[in-house]
Amino acid sequence: MNSWHSLHTKATEKIHDLGLLGLRVWAAQEFIGAGYTKLSGGVNAPEWFSGLQFPFPLHFLGPDPNWIAAGVGELLLGVALLLGVYSRLAALGLLYITFVAIYTVHFDLGWAGWNQIDTEAGLGFKVPLMLALMLFTILTQGSGRYSVDEKFLSTKKYFKPLD
Repeated sequence: MNSWHSLHTKATEKIHDLGLLGLRVWAAQEFIGAGYTKLSGGVNAPEWFSGLQFPFPLHFLGPDPNWIAAGVGELLLGVALLLGVYSRLAALGLLYITFVAIYTVHFDLGWAGWNQIDTEAGLGFKVPLMLALMLFTILTQGSGRYSVDEKFLSTKKYFKPLD
């Protein structure tokens, strides 16, 4: 019985935080790709983006600065999330970007679009909602042990578990 318990404990220690690594990598590659796409298109927002209604205080900026801010934010915070550098802060920033994306672009179908992606009636917010849940997990759980945070930045002294 002890050997089974010992084997289980060792196996659990080996795979601990792999789920957080998977969430970070998947979410990060989505945001890095989106940011790169925005920035590689130039500093001028496309026509579809220019007609969007942004929430306060972003509506003061106009479409071009919002386009650049979204691209830079997605790219830099996505890289930070991928590496696990200040992951909670990166997740919080990306959650805000996701909120703005849902508010401005992905809420075409209203609340009926929570489980829709892209329909003839408009855009739902299923994919941004899934990304937001991944980011919320990273925000609340941290980056895990496979991260720069864990190896070098000692964020544990600032973000203690709620045991």
